Amino acid sequence: MQYKFVTINYLIVRPREAALARKKSPNLTEGELRLMNVVWKEGRATVGDVLASLPANPPLAYSTVLTTLRILEAKGYLRHTKKGRAFIYEPVIAHEEASRTALGHLVNRFFGGSRELLVVNLLKEETIGRAELRRIKRMIAESEQGEQK
Repeated sequence: MQYKFVTINYLIVRPREAALARKKSPNLTEGELRLMNVVWKEGRATVGDVLASLPANPPLAYSTVLTTLRILEAKGYLRHTKKGRAFIYEPVIAHEEASRTALGHLVNRFFGGSRELLVVNLLKEETIGRAELRRIKRMIAESEQGEQK
């Protein structure tokens, strides 16, 4: 008895939407935040400035920093101007605004939009010193007074 061997080659192509690529997020990743902290601190910085300000461990390549700064620009966190051959990056969004946005995302994602649940969770899980607790109480009182006006 003789067997006939047949080779079948085929390629399965997934629609673009079904690809498992990570969804683009307007929020900052850990790596993006590291670079943004340098730019926020310096006010303006080139890729070389950012690279020089980062800790040596873990080391980052120039191209990695450049790519990440371009991503941050595409997300709307940075803009650049050209000076000679160098791009100088500066923040478009202040640190405080980025912090509020990230906190709002956290509250919506983990606490269903409830700031009360966030605070309750913090008070349950964290040890808060007396001085910090007094400052929090003072801020609550000031907020309540502002609502009464």
